[in-house]
Amino acid sequence: MQLLILPSGQVRCVYAEAIDLAVFGRVTIRRGSRVEPDAQGQWWTDLGPVNGPVLGPFASRSQALTAEEQWLAAYWLPAIAHES
Repeated sequence: MQLLILPSGQVRCVYAEAIDLAVFGRVTIRRGSRVEPDAQGQWWTDLGPVNGPVLGPFASRSQALTAEEQWLAAYWLPAIAHES
């Protein structure tokens, strides 16, 4: 689990239950994507909530969730570091 500590003292990350984030203070969680199946049973990751792409199709939900986490860690989290 990657934690990004901003100069303001805020801690940002892709949410996981690896650690209790409340130890850093008040926790705010927002949706980073939507992982949904289509009519054919293929899974898609829509990263629109963070202005990202749609990834897929994937054969399983777990593959779509892994792609979501990898994209957020590689593109969304570093972009936050450059905004501050």
